[in-house]
Amino acid sequence: MTQPARYFDARDDDALPSKVPQVTAWFWAVKILATTAGETGGDALSMTLNLGYAVATLVFLAFFVVTLALQVRASRYHPLTYWTVVVATTTVGTTTSDFIDRTLGLGYVTSSALLLAGVIAVLVVWRLVTGRIEYERIADRRDEVFYWVAIVVANTLGTALGDFVASSAGFGFEVGALVFASLLSIVAAIGWIAPRTWAGVLFWSAYVLTRPLGATLGDTLTKPYEDGGFALDRISATLTIVAVMAALVVVQRRRERRTQRAAACPDA
Repeated sequence: MTQPARYFDARDDDALPSKVPQVTAWFWAVKILATTAGETGGDALSMTLNLGYAVATLVFLAFFVVTLALQVRASRYHPLTYWTVVVATTTVGTTTSDFIDRTLGLGYVTSSALLLAGVIAVLVVWRLVTGRIEYERIADRRDEVFYWVAIVVANTLGTALGDFVASSAGFGFEVGALVFASLLSIVAAIGWIAPRTWAGVLFWSAYVLTRPLGATLGDTLTKPYEDGGFALDRISATLTIVAVMAALVVVQRRRERRTQRAAACPDA
C-alpha cells in the first residue's frame, strides 16, 4: 500500500507537486491518532459541552470548510494544514454519524450500509471521471475534490461501523478495536504481497478501517468504567492525542527533509 496508484504514463499535472503525504507507516500512525482525536473531540463538543449532535456537526462542518479552503489554496503539501483538515473530517464525521444514527434514528446498520454505498459511489465516479483512483499523488483539482469527499464519507462510515461493532454487535470497545486492527492487518498484508494490484482500493479500504479503529480506541479511553472504558476526560484526552500526533508529524517531516538533502548532495 506504499506504492503510488498510477493509471496513465503521462499526466498533465506531473510537473506539479503533490499536496498529500507519502503513504508510509508514519502516515498510518498519524491517521489513527487523528481518527482517535476526532472521536474524543467530537464527543467532547456534542456530549461534554452538551451542544448536541446537530449543533456540533455544524460547528465542525464550519471548521472543516475553513481548513479545507486553506488546503485547496496551498500549492504543495503542508503537514500542519493537511493533518488539520484530516482531524476536521474525523470530528465532523463523528458528529454526523451520531446525528444520523441517534437523532434521525436510522441506526448503525442502516447508516453503515448507506455510507458504504456512498464511499463506493464516490470512488466509482472518481474512476469514471478521471480514469484513476488516486491516493498518494494529488495535484489535480478534480482529484483533490474527490479525495476529500471520499475522506469525509469514509470517516463518517468508520464512525458508524465502530459504534455498530462495539454496541449493536455487542463486542465492546476493546474487542472492537482488536477486530478492526485485525482487519487492517489483513489489508496491509494484501498490500505488502501485491502492492501494485488494486493499490487504490486497498488504500481506501485501510482508510475506512482506521476510522472505526480510532473510534473504538477513543471510546475505550473516555467511556465510563461500567461501559468498559477508562473514563478519561474527553477534552484532556483530545488535547493529549493531538499533541502526540503533532510530535509525530514534526519528526516525520524532519526525516523527510534529511532524506531530501541527502539525495540532493549524495557526496556530502
